[in-house]
Amino acid sequence: MIKRPDTNAQRLKRHKRVRAKISGTPERPRLNVFRSSANIYAQLIDDVNGVTLCSASSVEKGFEGNGGNREAAKKVGLKLAERAKEKGITSVVFDRGGYIFHGRVMSLAEGAREGGLEF
Repeated sequence: MIKRPDTNAQRLKRHKRVRAKISGTPERPRLNVFRSSANIYAQLIDDVNGVTLCSASSVEKGFEGNGGNREAAKKVGLKLAERAKEKGITSVVFDRGGYIFHGRVMSLAEGAREGGLEF
């Protein structure tokens, strides 16, 4: 019998390792990324108070196009940056969530940077 590695368990292990090193504050929240095969989600989290300050995803009403590609990820990043600007947030800590900084995760980061977030 061939045993396949549990890739999500490996990702969660990497995510725990990253989370041990970074944390979000009210002044500089953590930009958390989660991607599924069909969609991508991002949120700004204040870990000190344990609250989500704002979020954006490809599942929201009014989102046009396929949610599982790089263009969608860039749109989500731009939308998140726009919402962060409304709340007065300009600087964030990027949390890739255990994913490789490549493809959709990188596109989301580029969109957020274009929108005015600094990290």
